[in-house]
Amino acid sequence: MRSLLGVPQRQLALLVGAGALAALSLGVPSARDVTVLALSLAVVALLALAPSITVGWDRLIALILVVVLFVPIGRYRLPGSLPFNFELYRLVVALCILVWAASLLVDPRVRLRSTAFDRPLALIVACVLASEVTNPGRVSAYGSHVIKSVTFFLSFVLVYYLTATTIQRRGSVEFLLKLVTASGAAIGVFAVVELRTHYNVFDHLHAVLPFLSFEGALPYAMLGGNLRVVGPAEQPIALGAALILTLPVAVYFARTAGRRRWWLAAVLILLGALASGSRTAVVMLTAEVIVFLLLKPTETKKLWPALIPAIALVHFAMPGTIGSFKEAFFPKGGLIAQQSRFEANYNPLLAGGRIRLIKPMLSEASRKPFFGEGYGTRITGFNQPDRNAPILDDQWLNNVLDVGFVGLGAWVWLMVRAVRRLFRASRAPDQVDDGWLFAALAASVTSCAVGMFTFDAFSFTQVPFMFWVFLGLSAALLRISGAWPASDGSTPIYVRGPSLP
Repeated sequence: MRSLLGVPQRQLALLVGAGALAALSLGVPSARDVTVLALSLAVVALLALAPSITVGWDRLIALILVVVLFVPIGRYRLPGSLPFNFELYRLVVALCILVWAASLLVDPRVRLRSTAFDRPLALIVACVLASEVTNPGRVSAYGSHVIKSVTFFLSFVLVYYLTATTIQRRGSVEFLLKLVTASGAAIGVFAVVELRTHYNVFDHLHAVLPFLSFEGALPYAMLGGNLRVVGPAEQPIALGAALILTLPVAVYFARTAGRRRWWLAAVLILLGALASGSRTAVVMLTAEVIVFLLLKPTETKKLWPALIPAIALVHFAMPGTIGSFKEAFFPKGGLIAQQSRFEANYNPLLAGGRIRLIKPMLSEASRKPFFGEGYGTRITGFNQPDRNAPILDDQWLNNVLDVGFVGLGAWVWLMVRAVRRLFRASRAPDQVDDGWLFAALAASVTSCAVGMFTFDAFSFTQVPFMFWVFLGLSAALLRISGAWPASDGSTPIYVRGPSLP
């Protein structure tokens, strides 16, 4: 087989490998050189062996999920002196996407298919690019931040297409969802341990993975008299949101598999989410309950008797948590008044307060109504020396400012389209076996959309990665089950594959 350059693949592989090694032999390799070599050798391997090798795409996606879920972002880095924080998840995502891209070029078995959400995604990408073109001054002033934000966003889109187009069997969907559920349960256990002992096991990964360099633990916040745990997340709210995203999937397995271990997993995930002390997690949980009541009303109502023992379990496993949440939702003076206050000791122009900031931020957005101020040009974070904008704790409001009202409309289109298609598939009479699975995915996507009103979801890493993978799995399942027809006319492959025990 010949490559795109007309040279046999194995010969081209040898040339690329020899060139990379020769270039490195001319001097002492830096960390960047080693990274380039690693990526080059991955291409070499594919050029030399494709199509004689079969890539387990679900295993590659599983690798991304495991790294993103268990290796804390910002607390560990790989050795080297690169101009950015060289973290393990960046390397893993880059290599997986590179393998996929190379396979698209050289392996006829791997194809880039259309998906159920292409149109709103294309509009979102177009709005991101238009926001940069229409704000050249701001983009030039904050160039490094813009490049980081745009590449971060594009990596999510690529992970979505990697998931949506390579997953061909229903068993692969279940395998990945079982992995996420089992991971969420494990994180939930460690979150409860952290709450009771103040020991975060994820701050000690370098003891078993010595190639990771530990950058230091995160400072703790309190909710009432309780610690707000962070686990492997970047912040308590992000931990609670990530765990709540996985909860509907655990309910699906518990409801359909009929095994107690999945109910145990659901309970552990819920406990871990509540240990974060996040009101956002509770709001997202409420959205998920509403979705299940709409799609599976009879079965969901049968679970109400479990509410009392669940409350008792939370009380005994995590004393004071219920009281802390009561104070958080009903503070002195009222929740609205609390969210309208300034953050003490900060510049009033950069101070927070979710409700206080809505009016001035919408006024600011009206100055650039179509495509916003430029994606990645708003710098937030208390430790950012270039900080030029307040932390809004509202991703939808962030979207208006970043990509304008056109971009906001694109995001609304994506969320509504995903939820509507999943709702329709869940209710379809020919989707009896998958009704609960579609309902679970609909609940997760809906909860993410609702949670975006109360925290800046895309400023973190775990939550957006999980959202894009869930969206990709939703697109794959819609195609596989026949709920969304493939544009190439191919027959859906509805086969149960291997799953976790």
